[in-house]
Amino acid sequence: MIAFTCDNLKKSYGRITALRGVSLSVEPGVIGLLGPNGAGKSTLISVLLGQTPATSGRGEVLGLDVRRQQQMIRRRVGFMPENDCLIPGMTGTGYVYYAGRLAGMSHGDSMQRTHEVLDYAALDEARYRPAEQYSAGMKQRLKLAQALVHDPDLLFLDEPTNGMDPQGRQIMLSLITDLGNAGISVLLSSHLLPDVERVCERVIIMGGGEVLTTGRIDEMSEAHHTLYSVEFRGDGASLAKCLLEKKVSVLEQSSGRLNIELPAEGAQSTVFEAARNANAMVCGLHPKRSSLEETFMAALKKQGGA
Repeated sequence: MIAFTCDNLKKSYGRITALRGVSLSVEPGVIGLLGPNGAGKSTLISVLLGQTPATSGRGEVLGLDVRRQQQMIRRRVGFMPENDCLIPGMTGTGYVYYAGRLAGMSHGDSMQRTHEVLDYAALDEARYRPAEQYSAGMKQRLKLAQALVHDPDLLFLDEPTNGMDPQGRQIMLSLITDLGNAGISVLLSSHLLPDVERVCERVIIMGGGEVLTTGRIDEMSEAHHTLYSVEFRGDGASLAKCLLEKKVSVLEQSSGRLNIELPAEGAQSTVFEAARNANAMVCGLHPKRSSLEETFMAALKKQGGA
């Protein structure tokens, strides 16, 4: 089953257009939703959850219509909002239990699942403390726990690592990875590219309310035509000198490795010629691949020039 689809989805707030004809068909898995502030990421999630009605267009989540079947969607989808949504005076247990009851769970099922997801989120020792006493990382994990309490098929996570220290980020990202491995689909909305690159299989890049590009992260990392990494044995300084003589730029040098830029596409033979002259052996010659950050910046630049 498709995780969610959008067909020419538009959303305007007066004169401000937040979504400009978004069309998508997203398969299950762990998907990153990237874009700068104002790109339309949070608005898209809100429309898909049925919280905000679209101005025009259609959308489905797990085969359910976002206009007519909002309640059924919320029973099968978990949502972790970016903003602080904790209820003052409630303990961690009370907050997650309340979310389970709102999702239609019975008292017994909600209480059992509350303790299970609090254990999963490493909040077992803090479960009876008022949630406002939690640290920033604990509050984020509590929001994840309430999104999981009703055992959803799909999770929408809006900036889940926002405000967390490095250790807290690692814990949260590990939890998201575990969820993906358990077969739960995740839409991870974030402006932190390393987080998306670490846990996601595919990515949707938005800008100005539009989808700029989508695809698998590994396939979006294109090979450069002239940038290469050279693994070698021998005298690195001598090899670098011989490469420079053949107009090959040495960008970075470390033990047994050089990062180089060839003078032209298809000039790999000059590396082997330089190695022979330097009495060195080339053990590997690999093209450098573009990073997700480069793909992201290229998509935004293309939009700006359009």
